[in-house]
Amino acid sequence: MARLKIAAAVWLLGVSAAVAQDKVRFQTDWIPSGEHAMYYGGWQKGIFASEGIDITITRGYGSGDTVTKLAAGAFEFGVADMAAVMTARARQGVPVKTIAVVYTQSPHSLFVLKSSGITNFKGLEGKKIGITPGNSHKFYFPKVAERAGTDPSKITWVNMDGAAMAAQLIAKNLDAAPFYSIHYYYQNKAAKAAGEEIVVLPFVEVGFKIFAATIIATDKTIAEKPDLTRRFLRAIKKTFEFARDNPEETCKLHVAKVPEVALDDCIGSLRATLSFVYNDHSQQYGWGKESPERLEFTWKAIADAQELDPKWDYKQAIDTSLVEK
Repeated sequence: MARLKIAAAVWLLGVSAAVAQDKVRFQTDWIPSGEHAMYYGGWQKGIFASEGIDITITRGYGSGDTVTKLAAGAFEFGVADMAAVMTARARQGVPVKTIAVVYTQSPHSLFVLKSSGITNFKGLEGKKIGITPGNSHKFYFPKVAERAGTDPSKITWVNMDGAAMAAQLIAKNLDAAPFYSIHYYYQNKAAKAAGEEIVVLPFVEVGFKIFAATIIATDKTIAEKPDLTRRFLRAIKKTFEFARDNPEETCKLHVAKVPEVALDDCIGSLRATLSFVYNDHSQQYGWGKESPERLEFTWKAIADAQELDPKWDYKQAIDTSLVEK
C-alpha cells in the first residue's frame, strides 16, 4: 500500500507538471535545416518541457517576416537577424526586441556557382540575385557592393521563397543567392549532384563583423511574462549546449522531427553554426549577451546600410537582462 501511495503521488505530480506547462509558439527565421537543429532537437529531447514549456516550432520565411508576425501576436518568441529588429523599430516603431544574441558575428554571404566566373562582389551590375521579403542580406548588401566597387542600383533582386533559392541558383536562373555561410555543406552537395560547385562570398570580407541571428520577443511579452521569458531563454541556452556537446544525437532528433533533412547535411550545418555561437566573444561576455563595442558597430552598419538616423537610441531594440549570467 505504501508503494502504491508513493506511485500515486508521483503520478499526480507528473499530471500537475503537465497541466502547468505554458504553451509557447516559436518561429525561426528560415527553413528547418541543421542551422536550427538545436531547437528541434531540444524539442524532441524534452529540454523545453523541463522548463515548463509546451513548445511548437514553425519555420520562418526571412527575418523580416518573423519580426512582422511576432509583432502581430502570431507567436511568443522568434529568431531574427538584429538588422531586421533594429530597422523595424527605428523606422516604424515596431515593439519587438532582441532578448538574446545567438550569432556573435555575421555569417551573411552570397552563394555563386564556380562556373559563373564570379569571384568577389565586384562587377555584379546586371546580375540577378534571389531574395526573400525582409531578408537581412539586402539590408547590408548596398554597402557591401559599394565597398567592392559595384553599383547596387544596377542589380536585379528576384523575390522568392527561401526554399527555392538554391535550386534556382543551381539551375542558373539566378546569378547569386544570399545565404548564411553555414548552409554551404548541403547546398554544395546539391550543386555537385548537378555537376556544379558553389563558391561562398562572405560579407565579413568587407568588414561586416556584426551581430546577426538573435532571439526576439515583443515588449509586452518581456514586461508581462518575465518568468516565462526567463525560462524560455534558459531552455534555448540548454538546447545550444546540448547541440554543442552532442551534435550527432541532436541531428538525429532533428531529422526525426524534420525527416526531409539528411543527417549528414544536418551535422555539417550544425557544426558550422556553432562556430558563430561559441567563440572568443561568447567566452568573454557569456551566451546570449552583447559587447557594447560590437553592438555599437552593428548599429552603425545597419544605420548606414538602411539610411537610418545614426543618433537614434539603438539600445531600445535590445534587452538581454533576462539571460542568465
